[in-house]
Amino acid sequence: MAPRSKLHLAVALDGAGWHPAAWRDPLARPGELFTAAYWVDLVQEAERGLLDFVTFEDSLGPQSSRPDGPDQRTDQVRGRLDAGVLAARVAPHTERIGLVPTAVVTHTEPFHISKAVASLDYVSSGRAGWQPQVASRHDVAAHFGRRDVPADPTELFAEAADYVEVVRRLWDSWEDDAEIRDVATGRFIDRDKLHYIDFTGKWFSVKGPSITPRPPQGQPLVAALATDAVEHRFAARAADVVFTTPHDVEQARLIVERLRAEQLDAGRGEEFLHIFADLVVFLDDTAAADRKARLDELDGAEHSSDARVFTGTPAQLADLLLDWAAAGLTGFRLRPAALPRDLTAITRRLVPELHRRGALRTGYEATTLRGLLGLPRPANRYAVGGVR
Repeated sequence: MAPRSKLHLAVALDGAGWHPAAWRDPLARPGELFTAAYWVDLVQEAERGLLDFVTFEDSLGPQSSRPDGPDQRTDQVRGRLDAGVLAARVAPHTERIGLVPTAVVTHTEPFHISKAVASLDYVSSGRAGWQPQVASRHDVAAHFGRRDVPADPTELFAEAADYVEVVRRLWDSWEDDAEIRDVATGRFIDRDKLHYIDFTGKWFSVKGPSITPRPPQGQPLVAALATDAVEHRFAARAADVVFTTPHDVEQARLIVERLRAEQLDAGRGEEFLHIFADLVVFLDDTAAADRKARLDELDGAEHSSDARVFTGTPAQLADLLLDWAAAGLTGFRLRPAALPRDLTAITRRLVPELHRRGALRTGYEATTLRGLLGLPRPANRYAVGGVR
């Protein structure tokens, strides 16, 4: 297991922010939500704060205030750019911060996602990850017309676990030195170092190899949001980083214990599994609660979330993070309620506060995302001496 040291900190980026009325905040930039410059600015700001990584939300259906399908609201942000394309666009304009787009696995193919994330790892020089997400809504399935979704969510997450396994095997289907590139002999590739993965399961039958060489990190980061027992089991089996949603320190402790137990049951006891807590944050020296109240009034309802909603000062948030970290959490993913306002409050107010307490890095100490998180570059399972 990797050593515990300072806190790890990430931010989750979504549209104008995580509050449904965030696009109406005076500092919001709603006219730029579908421009590359907007997203480059946000990620560069996160990098100035020395954060480990950013995540980009995505879906295969429009955002909705209902959990079971689309709504008829016209006063909330609707529509997204593709998270993977966004990450690739941002990558050349950043240097050290990790880039973790969401990809929906229920209606896509693992071969496509494997080469997309591998390509992002090359474009970013080893800073890529991805967050697999299932799609349980019937209206989303209707976009594709190939299948409906099962009533039992256990089935969806079992499929997702196989999906991640296929992606990981495809990343390993090229050995690290498969490319020879020897002009004198005319040999570009050593064909013996490309491998069929021959995966056959209930949902997928994939022969391989990939068409993209093994990524710079070997295995780009896999992250997963887990809010219940079924998702905990999936994340402990498939992910390198788990995003959880405790609402107090005791709940954080119980979630950590549950995830560690699931990790052992999955046979991954020797691997280090990062466990991050998610928090929606309204961060301000004096007006955080008032800002939330104004946005709630504009939206017509009090904002709540699967994650705890924090309103307060940077010092108060720092107190909370350090208190919860004692429960065994290794990091936090903050969801800025309004962008860019709450993101800059994180990078320019919270980060210095954590620096004063010696709780956060003061400089990037690695060039890859796995390196930032203290995770080793895995051996290739198909190479001699690799993990089968």
